[in-house]
Amino acid sequence: MERVRIDIAGIVQGVGFRPFVYNLARKHNICGWVLNDAGGVRIEAEGRAGALAEFLAGLKTEPPPLAVITAMSHVKLPLAGDTEFVIRHSQLSTKRLALVSPDVATCPDCRRELLDPADRRFGYPFINCTNCGPRYTIIEDVPYDRERTTMAEFAMCPACRSEYENPADRRFHAQPNACPICGPAYRLLDNRGRELAGDPLAEARRLIIGGNIIAVKGIGGYHLVCDAANSQAVAMLRTRKIREDKPFAVMCGSVEAVNRHCQLSSEEEELLKGIVRPIVLLPKAAEYSLAEAVAPGNPYLGVMLPYAPVHWLLLAAEDVWVMTSGNTSDEPIAFQDEDASARLSGIADYFLVHNRGIHSRADDSVARIFRSQPYILRRSRGFAPGPVILAEEGPAVMACGGELKNTFCLTKGNLAFISAHIGDLENMATFESYTAAIEHYQRLFEIRPEVVAYDLHPEYLSTRYAQTLALPRVAVQHHHAHIAAVLAEHGLNEPVIGVAFDGTGYGADGHLWGGEFLLADCREFTRLAHCRYLPLPGGSKAIIEPWRTAAWVLRDLYGDEFINKPIPLVGLLPEGWQLALDAAAKGINTPLASGAGRLFDVAAAILGIRTRINYEGQAAVELELAAAGAKGIVLPYTISDQSVPELDFRPTFAALAESVRPAADRAELAAAFHTTMAAAIAEMVRRLSRETGIRKVALSGGVFQNMTLLGQVIDLLEKQFTILLHRYVPPNDGGLALGQAIVARERSK
Repeated sequence: MERVRIDIAGIVQGVGFRPFVYNLARKHNICGWVLNDAGGVRIEAEGRAGALAEFLAGLKTEPPPLAVITAMSHVKLPLAGDTEFVIRHSQLSTKRLALVSPDVATCPDCRRELLDPADRRFGYPFINCTNCGPRYTIIEDVPYDRERTTMAEFAMCPACRSEYENPADRRFHAQPNACPICGPAYRLLDNRGRELAGDPLAEARRLIIGGNIIAVKGIGGYHLVCDAANSQAVAMLRTRKIREDKPFAVMCGSVEAVNRHCQLSSEEEELLKGIVRPIVLLPKAAEYSLAEAVAPGNPYLGVMLPYAPVHWLLLAAEDVWVMTSGNTSDEPIAFQDEDASARLSGIADYFLVHNRGIHSRADDSVARIFRSQPYILRRSRGFAPGPVILAEEGPAVMACGGELKNTFCLTKGNLAFISAHIGDLENMATFESYTAAIEHYQRLFEIRPEVVAYDLHPEYLSTRYAQTLALPRVAVQHHHAHIAAVLAEHGLNEPVIGVAFDGTGYGADGHLWGGEFLLADCREFTRLAHCRYLPLPGGSKAIIEPWRTAAWVLRDLYGDEFINKPIPLVGLLPEGWQLALDAAAKGINTPLASGAGRLFDVAAAILGIRTRINYEGQAAVELELAAAGAKGIVLPYTISDQSVPELDFRPTFAALAESVRPAADRAELAAAFHTTMAAAIAEMVRRLSRETGIRKVALSGGVFQNMTLLGQVIDLLEKQFTILLHRYVPPNDGGLALGQAIVARERSK
């Protein structure tokens, strides 16, 4: 006979781990106990040596589906003579290492009960068990027990209590466990707060089908919902939400409904149906029949399947509804009832609300399939706060992230906890959400940062926040952080050629970078090459109005005579355009930028595709869409012979300007721009590899959300180089904080 103490860290609370341990112990005739503590799960197990060995092996190989074990250790103890195996109450402790499960989709067992008229939870929109349901969004503190969640106010009825206390039951210690008798409930209100009679869900469905817009409170916040086939309702939602062109996401009631409107591969279907249930970008089908305003001018549609019980109850199998974040443009998603009422009453006609509190907001995640694997574009519900496991331990760091698509990151030991998507830190509401989430993460994981990392840009709110903290500070250059994030994902800390292509990031020379070739590891970087600087006439206005930089490029190429050339942009220039260029020529509010995103803007404007944008990256998105299905040639470009070479695309722009005549030319020329950009990147990488001897290439930055460019770059390089891509965090600024944290840890050693 032997006795051991086993400590298990990871996502092992609230996922059915203790009943799994209990049943595994009974299977192997093990006595002792299991409990949750602030470090995860602790077990004391006593039995015959062979049985103990099988028990230990089973802990690793047979855990529940939502469990993630990051560390497991055991030590021998004196025999205690236990005669049974029991589940003990959780222990509080000052040392917290326990991880928290993300919110996951309703499991098949709960869906079956939800739709079974004979089940006592038939039609109950808060059904859950240890294998599914809300987690992170309801947790106020750890250990993860009901009294430290927003379910604390709901006392379980005898039937629910019996399930909760039965180790053999699927709902044993499922903290959100409830039923219609004792749990939360929905109400339907008009936008003045008056309650409507009747069944709330049935009435909400009737109103949505009737063309109304409903604010629906879900797991991580509110959605704004309308019928995606109703053109008038979708147009009204666009107007009220102040969202001019950016596509809406939709929720389909079934995979069959997805197939009616989209082309769906087996990998995309698997991603749609998994436990995360992100929004997945899918190509529209030929018979697509939803309102044009859902995704105007876009051959792709952002689609998700139901993931909360309320979705299964609201949507029929054939339904396709717009399901967009409950906010106005540029604000965080609403998740508190009073705030939602105040902010959304001018958008929604009705509110479907419930009385279970949401402690932490979590917007929907966004992903697509690239080369048969998920490629994350927004990491939020279903992923956060699950950690990225790092290659080694290091000091506790808080990384504040960037300004656009902000996330922050806290590290502890060998774990990096990246926040759910915060949004663009451009207003006070988002900033307050950001600071509240930081405080919650620090408390939840008991992380006391020793260092704070931040972006070089002095005007970012995240930078200003970092500078208010009484901690040693590490400023991390924007594009170095992008490349370091890729290295962190792959567990590497060695020099690579980093290609960091995005719109804007503050450079070490005070200019705006964004078309960068770096020699970088997790500590330092050297700028090996970059795209040639372009002036931005009007500063930030040039980002919103790409005609400004495009007109500057054309005047630089042709002088004032460009206005007489048959270039689509010429007919689209606004009145007074000359004044903007004249001011720029005098250096008035005209920063220099090497951003690759600006190059896409210029190409899109020259071709007349987009001269003014309504959301970030719109010109580049529409340029890629214009190139779809067309075959492009490599247009001229040059690489300078300076000590830090520059990629110059002015010859490319000249070729575009001199080639485009009818609109029919645009597809081939848009494709040619992508082909040229890919060829130039590949040539520069090969040149730098010959100089440095490095054969690993890391690709990061928002420009590499462009699947056309990314695919072509990989095709040109993969036979000669090891290509490192993001898989766990986004290539855009949503992954920036991870890179900042890694660099700060290395510099703090």
